[in-house]
Amino acid sequence: MNPDCILELPNDLRSIERAVQYLMDRGRDAGFDRERLRLNFRVGVSEALANAMLYGNGRDPAKRVRVEARISPDAITVRVTDEGRGFNPETLPDPTLPANRVSAGGRGVFLIRKLMDRVEFNERGNSITMILLAERERETGS
Repeated sequence: MNPDCILELPNDLRSIERAVQYLMDRGRDAGFDRERLRLNFRVGVSEALANAMLYGNGRDPAKRVRVEARISPDAITVRVTDEGRGFNPETLPDPTLPANRVSAGGRGVFLIRKLMDRVEFNERGNSITMILLAERERETGS
């Protein structure tokens, strides 16, 4: 990805709202679908950032989270990378199964996968790339 913007965030949950709002504003300025920004993008990116800070970086205030974004009227691609060891996303429990409904593990990634159009993890498992397409792009299958 050739990013339009790069953010280096402190490992502090209070930085999430401002970063997500900044990216949403950039998407709105580019003419991206406002409803998809408000409903899908906000929650998906917030979850990815919270996971990076809480689990990837283990709440360590000395670590940082890097956000790279490519924004156009047709699609927004966001990559969130933490400084942690990574994990295997395939080992997350399915939070929709009755046995897993009480535990919190896997809910954030489940939500991200449902809200975004494409989701990929790097091999190490410390970086997630999310793509949200404009509604018109989803309809044409681009």
